[in-house]
Amino acid sequence: MTPLVLVDIRDGVADVRLNRPEKINALDQAMFAALAEAGEDLRGQPAVRAVVLSGQGRGFCAGLDVAMFSEMAAGAAGGAAALVEVLATDGRITHLGQQAAWVWTELEVPVIAAIHGPCLGGGLQIALGADLRIVAPDASLGLLEIRWGIIPDLTASLTLPRLVGPDVAKELYWTGRTVDGAEAVRLGLATRQAPDPRAAALALAAEIAARSPEAVRAGKRLLTEPAGGSPAGRSAAEQLAREREEITALFGGANQIEAVESFFAKRPPVYRDPR
Repeated sequence: MTPLVLVDIRDGVADVRLNRPEKINALDQAMFAALAEAGEDLRGQPAVRAVVLSGQGRGFCAGLDVAMFSEMAAGAAGGAAALVEVLATDGRITHLGQQAAWVWTELEVPVIAAIHGPCLGGGLQIALGADLRIVAPDASLGLLEIRWGIIPDLTASLTLPRLVGPDVAKELYWTGRTVDGAEAVRLGLATRQAPDPRAAALALAAEIAARSPEAVRAGKRLLTEPAGGSPAGRSAAEQLAREREEITALFGGANQIEAVESFFAKRPPVYRDPR
């Protein structure tokens, strides 16, 4: 059986692709599980320094597979059972559906989402779990859950407001409207546009992978919002203390010394992967 999520690791970059193109990578129980597993497998791999997340076929992800809703509407036990499985937490702070999006936030390294075509509902929430989003001008992004009489529940209430602010987040929640790449950048949903988002994301990931892996990971720890809130939720004293702790740990390390020596020697740096 063809994997629902493809993972190829080269030169420190993990190229992760949703691989259900015939359904525009729509999310069902199996896809949720495959995404969560792919992210979990990348955790703790010191050779991975950056991740690119994209979709095969004509879009990033069309959102929840409507077949699950159709089965529920028809009273089929399978659809309801699958939904219960997706909502099971199993002791995590997330349920399976949330973990498919949240796992990218939990990774120690930068994650770049490359978005083309439809990126809707749960698909957008998965992209919001990435650190950066590069989007095609003609992409379509939106949270469509209101159309189904529900709300986004794959961590968007935490990830979306920090990017676009609470008022825009509410508008997107309540209207279900979609935006193209240009508006996504203006709103803060996307980092920047590119004609070929995946190529741009892979190039950026390669650039990041060439930097000191310990410094990159320290930056993600400091700038990524924790499960309980955001850096702004900590006091200024607490955040500045965190900065001091991170920089103290970096100074004098092998990779920090290599960064300085290679700069003055005018040669490419050779970094060691963190243990």
